Amino acid sequence: MEADPPPHGVKLARRNTVLSVRHWTDTLFSFTTTRDASFRFKNGQFTMIGVAVDQRPLLRAYSVASTNYDENLEFLSIKVPDGPLTSRLQNLRVGDPIIVGKKATGTLVLDNLNAGRRLFLLGTGTGLAPFLSLIRDPEVYERFETVVLVHGCRQVAELAYGERIQRELPADEFIGEMISRQLIYYPTVTREPFRNRGRITDLFLSAQFFSDIGQPTFDAAGDKFMLCGSPQMLADFKPIFSRYGLREGNHGEAGDYLIEKAFVEK
Repeated sequence: MEADPPPHGVKLARRNTVLSVRHWTDTLFSFTTTRDASFRFKNGQFTMIGVAVDQRPLLRAYSVASTNYDENLEFLSIKVPDGPLTSRLQNLRVGDPIIVGKKATGTLVLDNLNAGRRLFLLGTGTGLAPFLSLIRDPEVYERFETVVLVHGCRQVAELAYGERIQRELPADEFIGEMISRQLIYYPTVTREPFRNRGRITDLFLSAQFFSDIGQPTFDAAGDKFMLCGSPQMLADFKPIFSRYGLREGNHGEAGDYLIEKAFVEK
């Protein structure tokens, strides 16, 4: 997910190296890079990445899809033909240099959430990226009894990482047991046939959604939320949360829901 402009005062790390590239669709790809030994971040945060253009860095904010204990870094991106950065990133090859910022920031961290029983991670498109990091964080499962990851896309092919979430992560030797017991993955699409159909906002307001995931309906006291994705989804959920008296969290004060505002899908 590409965002602009870069945060004030970004400091550049050394150039890292692209280790792998995967093209999921004609409009979606992911890639991994080396990780500088000094780079630290909290799961759910984003950093600045980019390339040099005319000997100057061209940077945008990208959520880190890998965890803070992984040796390498992973990012998920859309392809925009005329995007200042994505038009270049989509042509990355293994061995290419890439710039990764020294610092990470972002709203979607556990410290910004009040205690609760159930955590909903609601993402559209590449808004899945920070949640890929969070669903592999043991602390998430220590703080919440159930974690529900909802990923909405237009087409089935855009449901990147579905195979990894459903098959690989439950087999992880370190956190697989927690994931198998506590994580519920609910992919949904809007523009073609699939077992789950509809916009995330509409689904959440339906009894069918909670029936599908085998969970009790919305509980304003015990449910907490993290959102990342399309501006429309973020805007649609705010009045819902307000109606139930839920408070938005930030770095200064923990809340019942968190919204990452750094990104705008293009």
